[in-house]
Amino acid sequence: MQGLSNASTGANPIGRILIATMATGFLALLIAAIAAAYAIRQDNRHSDWVVHTYRVETALVEARRLAEQQETARRGYMLAGSPAFLANFDRAHDALVPQLAELRRLTADNVRQHAPMRAVIQRLAELETVQRETNRLVQQGRGAEALRRFRADSGLQRMQKLREVFEAMAREERRLLARRDAEQMASRRTFSVVVGIAALLFVLVTIVSFLTVRRYTRDLQQSRVALADLNATLEEQVKERTADLALANEEIQRFAYIVSHDLRSPLVNVMGFTAELSAATQPLSDLIDRAEAEAPHIVTEEARLAAREDLPEAIGFIRTSTAKMDRLINAILKLSREGRRVLAPEMIALDQLVEQITDSIRHVIDDRGVTLTIERPMPVIVSDRVALEQILSNLIENATKYRHPARAAEVHVSASETPGRVIVAIRDNGRGIDPRDHQRIFDLFRRSGQQDQPGEGIGLAHVRALAYRLGGTISVESQLGEGATFFLSLPPTLSIEGA
Repeated sequence: MQGLSNASTGANPIGRILIATMATGFLALLIAAIAAAYAIRQDNRHSDWVVHTYRVETALVEARRLAEQQETARRGYMLAGSPAFLANFDRAHDALVPQLAELRRLTADNVRQHAPMRAVIQRLAELETVQRETNRLVQQGRGAEALRRFRADSGLQRMQKLREVFEAMAREERRLLARRDAEQMASRRTFSVVVGIAALLFVLVTIVSFLTVRRYTRDLQQSRVALADLNATLEEQVKERTADLALANEEIQRFAYIVSHDLRSPLVNVMGFTAELSAATQPLSDLIDRAEAEAPHIVTEEARLAAREDLPEAIGFIRTSTAKMDRLINAILKLSREGRRVLAPEMIALDQLVEQITDSIRHVIDDRGVTLTIERPMPVIVSDRVALEQILSNLIENATKYRHPARAAEVHVSASETPGRVIVAIRDNGRGIDPRDHQRIFDLFRRSGQQDQPGEGIGLAHVRALAYRLGGTISVESQLGEGATFFLSLPPTLSIEGA
């Protein structure tokens, strides 16, 4: 009796240890998934900044080229007097003005570029004043005076100082690029450390679970013997339940073995054995009920709570966590698999494809009260049908989903051709997207606005990945409360080498 009482008293702490270790294992998995998502977002952010830096450098080179072209044209006009040089001067000036505006816009986010930018504009303005004065003198037939003023003004030194400012701005952009590369390397190292710690933690949890299960099995065996001595009539029932528990323990031990040797699929194992634990709760509850009826003095309050409340509650928590982890992992795997699928280009009539898609989701469109129109004719392209159908299905269904509460929902699908591209536009009159989120909505696990619709923030990331594989791009134009228009830009003919 004493042994049985001890076993019953110890069942609750052992069960709690087992649940705590399994929950810790899930936490390790969750940390690894969050770290992976964080690394992806950091890579996207780094890529955006690198592209921005290259755009600034390109703008710098172009502005410098136009400034020197303008100065060269001035000198040619001053020496030769040919109107062609004056026309070339005006063209360079007309191109330089918007180029400077673009350069100022691109460098507005960097305080260290503000002073050099002001210096560039000031020096160019001063140089232009001198240039136009010499041009005017040449037009008046006073070329010798223009040449004297040019020599006295030292235009060469002005251009040299201007080049120095441009070079300083270029050095600043190269410095930013080096710093962003270092930030990316640091992020990757952090990710590796986090994943390593999570893996180590999971291994430790596995070992603790295995030892706990062994002790749990031993205590259950002792309880079975004590219960058989108390009431021989329950021997067969005890044997049956002990056999069930032994089978469950064997499965748990096998789970611990698999986890320790196959960390690539821990979530699948946990989901399976959670089902096993759920199935074992009813026999344990029945056993507690019978023990209460026939030998109530051997059942403690802790054992009763563990069998009837703690264990079912913990299993519900585990299932909720694994379901979320499963959705996130499946989303990442889906993107990975899609990236490895072999593309099969074929001739596709866009209007027919859009019509097939709308027919397949007609019940959704009707349920939501959406009016969908297709503008014909549409171009015929050569692309991968499966990928293109997934892209358009996602965009059209999204357009019907995020409705504006104050007006009837309308969706319009059209397509047009430009030199070398086919543009498909999906326009809706829904609640719109904040301009600050126009880029973020294409990132994995990122959503915009009120989260009143189901989803994990995967669809548009999948759409962008597929569009890139087809040699295209995806973009959006939208304002809050004014609807949204998604633009899918594709080549008329998909190149397998490019894909």
